[in-house]
Amino acid sequence: MIELGNNIKEYILKHFGGDFLVRYADYIYKPHINYIRLHPDKTKHERIISGLGNYGITLEKLDNFENAYAVKSGNESLGKTLEYTLGLYYIQSLSSMIPPLVVKPTSEDKVLDLCAAPGSKTTQLAEMMDYKGQIYANELVINRIKILVHNMEKQSIPNIGIIKGKGEVLSNRFPEYFDKILVDAPCSALGILQKKGEVSNWWNKDLAQNLSDTQFKLLVSAIKMAKVGGEITYSTCTLTLEENELVLHNILKKYPVELEEIELPVPSQPAFTKYEGEQLNPSIKLAHRIIPWEINSEGFFVAKLRKTDEVKGTAKVKKTKNNFFVSAGSSKIKEKLQKLSDQFDIPYEEFAQYKYYFKKNDVFFIHKDWETDTPDMFVRIGLKFGQFDRHNNIQLKNYPAKVFEHMAKRNVTELNNWDDIKTYFDGRIIKHEFEAKGKQIIKIRGDVAGVAVASKDGLKSQFPRALRTSEILLPDKLS
Repeated sequence: MIELGNNIKEYILKHFGGDFLVRYADYIYKPHINYIRLHPDKTKHERIISGLGNYGITLEKLDNFENAYAVKSGNESLGKTLEYTLGLYYIQSLSSMIPPLVVKPTSEDKVLDLCAAPGSKTTQLAEMMDYKGQIYANELVINRIKILVHNMEKQSIPNIGIIKGKGEVLSNRFPEYFDKILVDAPCSALGILQKKGEVSNWWNKDLAQNLSDTQFKLLVSAIKMAKVGGEITYSTCTLTLEENELVLHNILKKYPVELEEIELPVPSQPAFTKYEGEQLNPSIKLAHRIIPWEINSEGFFVAKLRKTDEVKGTAKVKKTKNNFFVSAGSSKIKEKLQKLSDQFDIPYEEFAQYKYYFKKNDVFFIHKDWETDTPDMFVRIGLKFGQFDRHNNIQLKNYPAKVFEHMAKRNVTELNNWDDIKTYFDGRIIKHEFEAKGKQIIKIRGDVAGVAVASKDGLKSQFPRALRTSEILLPDKLS
């Protein structure tokens, strides 16, 4: 049971009133509701839902949210299913799905997620862009970067580059560079107390005030990085005015931006325009407060700003050409891609939708529209495509197998029993005869799991160690 701290009680009572405090306390004691976002390929949805039913997981489709469902039962199995292991759904709160819907990215946009880890919103943005165009995802803490990379790989997303940078100063490298920026800022987390009860132990107003300074600096950096006419979406999962309305008020006083009207797919309330007797910029009412018990999810704050002019003193960085990437038509890789095309009967034109780069014996790929003048800034660009073998041919890895799953017609092996599936996910050899030999794309219930190598000794799994879960529950049947 969460014990609501006195600091939180006093703050809510002062700024929101007694009725709000009663409802807030009542809500955080209720069971947390899980939500999931299904793979964007709707032809998979019936199969995913049916498969989850084997675990006793039942879902309810959400209105106004594409691909999103509330989990009605079976929560204890949610992170241990075959479908979860295959990256066919992402566990994400309903409120967390809202900021990307406000960003509204298209495949033509150059997008920055300034505070990206763990990657819930980053991967959602990529889906909305049909895995095309450009996403830069920034994160400062290395352990959180590892989680971000893990989620990017699990979803097999080929249009994200990851930067390890301090968001407050990133504008020195990317002035007036992006069409759309998401600043989902670190905050004091009063909106997620139901899920993270430990917040009650350390929350205080001074902490919220200190965080608001960081949020202001992050938002200033984002404004400098946006093109004139570009959009900046600002969001937090907290309730405090200091981290929400006051940040916007101070930004509007000093920087060439204006708040945009936005529509949300859930009930919300307009942001406050007064703070302790002080009149705030009246346009702040265009920002939205999402109240937890009104949507049965986390409390959130979200606003959209449009940049109206250049920021004085913003550094200008000269763009330089580099030879970091090669196209599919490059002499360095074209012949090798053609061999893969023949090996798996994947049309060569599909490989041409991406560009490639090399790190020692490894080959990586990213969508062809993705570009950067500063590849040295990135800890990861795109996904691993393959590895050069001793014959200088490329051995395909798991991630492109999933990206090109609908195209591959040759050397595709379906696993049909749980013993084989469990052995594959454990990274071991399935010790019985397979008709085909050599590199195989592995499917389970019609979905690509990764790759393996078939020989006279059996089928050797190459399922990535990083994606192996500690436990995969096995239902009674494969539906």
